[in-house]
Amino acid sequence: MLVEVSPAAPKAAPIALHPVVEFDADLLGRLGKSGPRYTSYPTADRFSAEFGYRDYLHAVAGVRTRGAKRPLSLYIHIPFCDTVCYYCACNKIVTKRRDKAATYLSYLKREIEMQGLLFAGINEVEQLHFGGGTPTYLSDAQMGELMDHLRRSFRFASDEIGEYSIEVDPRTVSVERVHGLRRQGFNRISLGVQDFDPEVQKAVNRIQPEAETRAIIDASRAAGFRSVSIDLIYGLPKQSPESMARTLDQVVAADPDRISVYHYAHMPHLFKPQRRISPDDMPDSEAKLAMLQLCIERLTAAGYVYIGMDHFAKPGDDLAVAQRQGRLHRNFQGYSTHADTDLVSCGVSAIGAVGATYSQNAKTLDAYYELLDRNELPVARGIRLGMDDALRRTIIQKLMCQFELSVPAIEQAFPIVFGAYFANELAQLRRMERDGLVILGDEWISVTMKGRLLIRNVCMVFDRYLAARAPGPRHSRTI
Repeated sequence: MLVEVSPAAPKAAPIALHPVVEFDADLLGRLGKSGPRYTSYPTADRFSAEFGYRDYLHAVAGVRTRGAKRPLSLYIHIPFCDTVCYYCACNKIVTKRRDKAATYLSYLKREIEMQGLLFAGINEVEQLHFGGGTPTYLSDAQMGELMDHLRRSFRFASDEIGEYSIEVDPRTVSVERVHGLRRQGFNRISLGVQDFDPEVQKAVNRIQPEAETRAIIDASRAAGFRSVSIDLIYGLPKQSPESMARTLDQVVAADPDRISVYHYAHMPHLFKPQRRISPDDMPDSEAKLAMLQLCIERLTAAGYVYIGMDHFAKPGDDLAVAQRQGRLHRNFQGYSTHADTDLVSCGVSAIGAVGATYSQNAKTLDAYYELLDRNELPVARGIRLGMDDALRRTIIQKLMCQFELSVPAIEQAFPIVFGAYFANELAQLRRMERDGLVILGDEWISVTMKGRLLIRNVCMVFDRYLAARAPGPRHSRTI
């Protein structure tokens, strides 16, 4: 069995608590390209149908025999939405038939119970995340029943210790519902905003007045949520640097604890709703870079810390603290403060990470229901990591989360000589060093403030699967 090791890095030289990322438009325009977001390594396109239910059971057995208990992270996928947002690339089911949700819940509860039995005795949850779709598509009563069922199947850490989050569409909840979510045990809330400009909202079929969103933010604070997060997207149709500046003013005034600023990946060949967006409405590359620069400058000037990729947080937020302390982690929900956990995921298309494996559930409701009707967990595909995978995963995690890598720590944790094992990768990094993206030392690889915005490019150097992938636009652009 592969043993996962988290290398203990030697003490690094002191750095500024809140360094400011450096924006170089020419460099970003020249080096931006398609690439993975590295919510996992190997990435999900490497998963195979040869990995199934029994392989997952074997991975859980390995966790149980490992001896030392460690907490769990739990992800619950609710795929339903009332309406379609044209930009969306999530696995979702757009329907107004609420009976579909009732059927889905009956199967989801069955899967949760099966997972709870597998992890009995080692099933304390310190992190819970509800994603979608739109989790609040469920009624208040349905959500309450689901949370009660989760507590019967798993043990949850106290509210003070655990991080229990839910994604919310402000158009689908009331002030009263927000207070209800807090009573049901959620202590972090993430609001989809994307853009406050009415013309942009119309172009993506998501009309969401600022007052409506602000009311939900205010209600979240009044209800006692520990963290309020806002999601934005740049590169949407009808967007411009001027409209983005207005949206940023409104976001900063709302004063969320965390802000995510995602680059819109326009891939209508893969996602049918995006075909409703007119190419004539799309901003050009120069405008998108200007919007990104505006987001970085405006948010850092407002006191937010650049966490990495597309995330910003207040200096006192748990994400910023975890990064300073070297505890930041990255998984399928983005950046996380809970690194040393197995991720158990329930629901259609959900992806989990247990031991040295990744697994993904069936992507369609029919396939998901069929497997559960056979009394099997609905695992449809996955991958078991070898030593090389675990090594590269550790390197990519360190670079994505800390922007630096200790070579001696890697050599201590894995049976390699770094310079010999990664000779080709180091040659590529030296070219990046000439562009000012990284600094290569005898013991450290450090990503510069200029290189942080191209961190995906840096991590792609260590992805041994990229060259073997079929050509074509499979990923969003790195910038």
